[in-house]
Amino acid sequence: MKKTHIFIIVIIAVAISIIVSTADDASTYVNFDQAHEMAASGKENNIHVVGQLKKDAEGRVVGIQEGADKVSFSFIMVDDAGKEQKVEYNEPMPADMLRSEKVVVVGSYQGDQFKASKIILKCPSKYQEQNVNV
Repeated sequence: MKKTHIFIIVIIAVAISIIVSTADDASTYVNFDQAHEMAASGKENNIHVVGQLKKDAEGRVVGIQEGADKVSFSFIMVDDAGKEQKVEYNEPMPADMLRSEKVVVVGSYQGDQFKASKIILKCPSKYQEQNVNV
């Protein structure tokens, strides 16, 4: 076999191993019940749960509590299946969180608490066309 053939085979093997190793990191959005099942089966981080903040009848966000350290906070999130879950986040509240339409929390269950390591805000109103009067 020529050296170029061996080199090409090695490159292909490396590419396949990279694809296989990163395929496990790709995550889909799940609800809290699925996230709890995933955590129980051994997946301990990078679970993406999508939902929205809990609101009262008048549309105001409820359930946000500031942590004792004044930096962290917790909030109640309702997933797409309708389940409410308290989520803890050890960072300051992201800007525009109270105005976001959808929230994605990335993290894991620790016992019955969902600990978020990252919060992604989905604000489709930012991308809607608006008429500008001149």
